[in-house]
Amino acid sequence: MTRRTARLARHLLPAPTPWSVARGVATTIAIARLARAARRRPPLGRDDAATAAGLLEVVGGGTELPSISVVVPARDEAPRIGPLLAAVVGAPGVSEVLVVDDESTDGTAELATTAGAVVVPGTQLPHGWAGKAWAVHQGVRAARGDWVVTLDADTRPDPELPRTLVNRALADGLQFVSVGGRFECPTAGAAWLHPALLTTLVYRFGPPGSTARTAPHRQLANGQCTAFPRVPFLRAGGLQPVAGEVVEDVALARHLAARGWRVTMLDGAELLATEMYPDGPSTWRGWARSLALPGVEPRWRQVLDLVVVAIAQASPLPRLLLRRGDVVDLVLVAVRAGTLAGTRRAYRGGGAAYWLSPLADTAAVAALVRGIVSPRQPWRGRSYATRTRT
Repeated sequence: MTRRTARLARHLLPAPTPWSVARGVATTIAIARLARAARRRPPLGRDDAATAAGLLEVVGGGTELPSISVVVPARDEAPRIGPLLAAVVGAPGVSEVLVVDDESTDGTAELATTAGAVVVPGTQLPHGWAGKAWAVHQGVRAARGDWVVTLDADTRPDPELPRTLVNRALADGLQFVSVGGRFECPTAGAAWLHPALLTTLVYRFGPPGSTARTAPHRQLANGQCTAFPRVPFLRAGGLQPVAGEVVEDVALARHLAARGWRVTMLDGAELLATEMYPDGPSTWRGWARSLALPGVEPRWRQVLDLVVVAIAQASPLPRLLLRRGDVVDLVLVAVRAGTLAGTRRAYRGGGAAYWLSPLADTAAVAALVRGIVSPRQPWRGRSYATRTRT
């Protein structure tokens, strides 16, 4: 090999450095996860009426759809719960709406009764339970429907959501389904930061609704809206197996998947909206509480996913803006632009703040870091000791 050839080889194939190796690994992992978008279940929509053959086989050959109980955990939700109850009380297929009043100090129970819901007086939080898990558990035990649909008090569902969701679950043979809806961000700061925080989940777990094989310990769920058959769920322990988890929705999805249940999360932006935090700072603080999945993800995997997000999602654009980027950064920025197209359905109308959200990726990384190093954060006047998995 001549000296000129050797110099050219060193220029084209420089010696690997810790940074180049880390970036190569992180890029490969991120792209592999994002590629799952090629195999996704169709978004949940109003045309999801179950086929007669599939549905009737599940309900034993009868002619009626399964009855549906809607369970709403509520703690001091009087200012927010009204629109939800107006949508689901008397909704198609819904036989009852139960509001679990989790020791509220406002008029939540009175408002729910006036709206036509059944109020379940929540009992004192037992030792070892997190508040929401205990409230949902009480509601499921009090329900009478064949299927349960849980909804957070700040959600804004279409009246067709419960029936449509259960029909889709039955038609696809699913046993535990959660729904990712549309996020209503009332200010430019929230609309700018929220998509960046949400995208960290896509880089860590892939897009929702993927039909690719997912290990139980990598399942993701959105506890704002879930659906499951009531009796099998109670036989599996209800919320008891995840009683102390702050991130009870993900813990529950993983627990059930490990038991062999068919678990997935669907895109439901057409039928479900959620009223989010009012501004950028509250959005950051609220997401930092759970974004790292404290108590659910082991510390080593939290750190690994943090590295993937920091390198593949957050660093390419700043590197290019600082004129330190290369072709890998160009590819990763193009991939990031693709995620914007993929998550646009979750934000009504998009807008300038949404399309500029990649500039908030470093703030999203900071929220992940906070969630890893400070997992114990109070919520609704309660503080929980979060377990650290190793």
